[in-house]
Amino acid sequence: MAQKMKITYATLSADNEELQSAFDQAFEKVRREWLGMEAPMFIDGQRVYTERKVQCYSPINRELLLGTAQDGDRSHSQAAIAAAKKAWEEWRHVPWQERVAIVRNIAETISANSLDLSALMVLEVGKSRLEALGEVEETADLLRWYAKEMERNNGYIVEMGKLNPDDPKERNYSVLLPYGVWVVISPFNFPMALSAAPIAATLLAGNTVVFKGAPETRLSGWKTAELFAEAGLPPGVFNSVIGPDLEVGQELLDNPGVDGWTFTGSYEVGMMVLEKARRKPYPRPAIVEMGGKNPTIVSNTADLDVAALGVMRAAFGLDGQKCSACSRVYVQEGVYDAFKEKLLELTRNIKVGDPTRRDVFMGTVIHQEAYEKYQRYVEMARQDGTILIGGEVLTEGELAKGYYVAPTIVEGLPEDHFLVKTELFLPILHMAKVKTLDEAMAKANDTIYGLTAGFYGQDPAEIDWFFDNIQAGTTYVNRPGGATTGAWPGVQAFGGWKGSGSTGKGIGAYYTLPLYMREQSRTIIG
Repeated sequence: MAQKMKITYATLSADNEELQSAFDQAFEKVRREWLGMEAPMFIDGQRVYTERKVQCYSPINRELLLGTAQDGDRSHSQAAIAAAKKAWEEWRHVPWQERVAIVRNIAETISANSLDLSALMVLEVGKSRLEALGEVEETADLLRWYAKEMERNNGYIVEMGKLNPDDPKERNYSVLLPYGVWVVISPFNFPMALSAAPIAATLLAGNTVVFKGAPETRLSGWKTAELFAEAGLPPGVFNSVIGPDLEVGQELLDNPGVDGWTFTGSYEVGMMVLEKARRKPYPRPAIVEMGGKNPTIVSNTADLDVAALGVMRAAFGLDGQKCSACSRVYVQEGVYDAFKEKLLELTRNIKVGDPTRRDVFMGTVIHQEAYEKYQRYVEMARQDGTILIGGEVLTEGELAKGYYVAPTIVEGLPEDHFLVKTELFLPILHMAKVKTLDEAMAKANDTIYGLTAGFYGQDPAEIDWFFDNIQAGTTYVNRPGGATTGAWPGVQAFGGWKGSGSTGKGIGAYYTLPLYMREQSRTIIG
């Protein structure tokens, strides 16, 4: 196939027949060759199968069996941690240049198989073609970025100054070194990017890995794990387990053999990981991303066409199931009605349906629980506010077999309402009118979260004011591709403040890899 066009989360369309035809062929291949697969675990260099199995169905069609996967228990987590601990002694001494080469080769494998991996993700997650391909492209770019950063920093070995500049015998160095066994726990919404990227960062830093993917995406999780399982790593350097959170997951938190964690998920579980990391006999590192309740502010000076497009895409891309999704928009009263009209028109034209099709923007929510939550939440919105558009599940024709819901915009809710304060992880947007930008900022910051935020306005002073006052780690101004969504490695650092993150540093940027290492000062006389 000729070189395909670059797809990112900010890509507004992919009107490219060659790409779309190749995608059609990828769906045919995945249905023919991958459906019915059995996804193993991977421990100490071996594929592991269990007596307990889980059948994996598609949210697009609850009757479509995608495959089966293992259902492990605590003993599998224990075996994986033990294997990683044993392998670390060798792996930590592998030159960083060799680790870089391995990660770069994995990135090339991802790119070479991007359409197949994307097609499986569409079927298992229910995300659109562009969302899936954007994720796979991002994953490869994240691996390349981290490899480049390790190389640019010369393995994070830096010569320091001297107490006596004239003493030729004195040498001082700052060296970043690995911790040991690192656990990576990833969510369903980005089953590859939020798995492969931290796994690669961990390995580049010289740690060994135990990976646990999301229960909802066991097949995509295995296809991600398989990239590392087949990368030529020594046995035990990379391990993958899957199973109930109260068994497999709990052991990954409780086991004293773990030296660090990367967790992406809910605030409640993230705080639990942080508590575990701080227990005796000494604290251990935890890179935790815990979602958001991401606001956008629309000024009287905004280009309303750009603002409406950016808010719509950020609120309803991936059915609102992004930690970066725009869930609140505060609009100055001078443009409120005009903005609302434009946003409603764009939302009205959203194509919801089978995400394997080319023209679909919104696919499905992930499972029955999310489907039922959506119905409860829109009923709350009806009782306490006004639903401007949406508010129903979609059950006509073939949609009856999947978890399809309508994009929903609500106004009139009080700011202390459950729907305004809680991360819903659904396509429900709260819209409110404000008199001043200061009022908008106060409401935007009135949350435990601080992940992403957006602003639309043409006045340079307003833009400076926004950046200076917003309490969020990833911010965008006047972005049509997504008001609060769409960070890209090497372009935007993605990370949150307050209850959205534990480190104050983002992923895909300059300060990510050092999070996986600890500093040692070395002084040599002689």
